[in-house]
Amino acid sequence: MKGALEMTPTNVNELIDRFLEAWNSQNVDRVADCYSKDLIYRDPNTRGIIRDRESFKHYLTKLFAAWDMTWSTREAIPLKMGDGWAFLWRASICKKGEKAGIEVDGMDLVVFQGQTIARNEVYFDRILILDLMQK
Repeated sequence: MKGALEMTPTNVNELIDRFLEAWNSQNVDRVADCYSKDLIYRDPNTRGIIRDRESFKHYLTKLFAAWDMTWSTREAIPLKMGDGWAFLWRASICKKGEKAGIEVDGMDLVVFQGQTIARNEVYFDRILILDLMQK
């Protein structure tokens, strides 16, 4: 899946910054616009792969209604295939409207298609947010 844009560390950092700014805005359309129409998205909360924009937007709407989250990049690492990157992140997460939360570290596997994300798999230890989920 070769993109039209050469993926240099500078380009990727700009794309990741735009991507995380969108996620931090918790604006469903802004986040969805970072992804290709035929996206592949998976995280520990999705119960499987999301493969289309409407399902992704539905997921985001429910996610953003329940949680306040702020994301920051720790490190971006290129994958050998060229258009893929792994990036390590830190998130502050709390239930919507509450102040008490936690810090979580994780990783995203991201494959770009031009300047959009075609595949995004999110990895973190979900047990870390279990206490927040049960409140």
